[in-house]
Amino acid sequence: MSSTEPTASGRLSLPALGYGAANVGNLFRELSDDEAWAVLEAAWDSGIRYYDTAPHYGLGLSERRLGAFLQTKPRDEFVLSTKAGRLLRPNPGHERGGLDTANDFFVPDDLERVWDFTEAGIRASIAESQERLGIERIDLLYLHDPERNDLDLALAEAFPALETVRDEGLVGAIGVGSMVSDALTRSVREADLDLIMVAGRYTLLEQPAAAEVLPACAERGTGIVAASVFNSGLLAQSEPRRDGRYEYGQLPEELWDRLLRIAAVCKDHDVPLPAAAIQFPLQSDVVRSVVVGGSRPAQLTQNAEYAALKIPADLWAQLADEGLIPA
Repeated sequence: MSSTEPTASGRLSLPALGYGAANVGNLFRELSDDEAWAVLEAAWDSGIRYYDTAPHYGLGLSERRLGAFLQTKPRDEFVLSTKAGRLLRPNPGHERGGLDTANDFFVPDDLERVWDFTEAGIRASIAESQERLGIERIDLLYLHDPERNDLDLALAEAFPALETVRDEGLVGAIGVGSMVSDALTRSVREADLDLIMVAGRYTLLEQPAAAEVLPACAERGTGIVAASVFNSGLLAQSEPRRDGRYEYGQLPEELWDRLLRIAAVCKDHDVPLPAAAIQFPLQSDVVRSVVVGGSRPAQLTQNAEYAALKIPADLWAQLADEGLIPA
């Protein structure tokens, strides 16, 4: 499955499937450099040509590893996005052997994340990401989780700064990444964004972004990149597990029942649940790409196969008829 459809502004075209590189920043478990390289190589060999990272991911480790890998590839053959809003600075509280596990990254906590929404901070973030990546051209820059700091401040300072660096050509396109629908909607309506990354809010299991985020994007001509489409892994296998991780806590009973119903429909149509999870967001006209993670080469190979699998229209129709996805 591929797409060359540009954003409404015509500034950027995105492949339909991308790789979110948090895992090569040692999210949830430590990977060696060789293991991380093998994951990225599997993504590339599977045809994935959009790669997303962030300073936040492994305190810069994801950017360094991803950049080292992509430096071996022709620059015009891939799309690269990273994020701004948090600068990495020396951590005065660092102790020998300390890890950043409070943020789920198994890396030394010798750095800390410092919020900075000023234009100077945005420019510093770009320059520091370019240095870690070893790649000058950043195709897409997202403001990362602005509501976790101060959304009003982001709208007053950070987004105008993003528009300025885009106009200057320092980045190709700009956007915002968040898992909070209200923050995404307000950002789309009050800033001139090319794309937004919707994390876990427009998935096969739950679609809170359908109420306001998608309509706002349709009105403004803003494209969507759907991330966390497996809902923390709940949709990553055809037979759901009750003990699966769900964001920051246990899976609510209502969502568990919904998950079982969705899995049953997929089984009736002989479609693997993860394939439906990857392809569901792309049924919307405003969704340009789906970004998936993965910490093992086989996961990337399998996800690319799921993305290319032909899914009958009857499956989507039945899910809609049963009220499991928007009609």
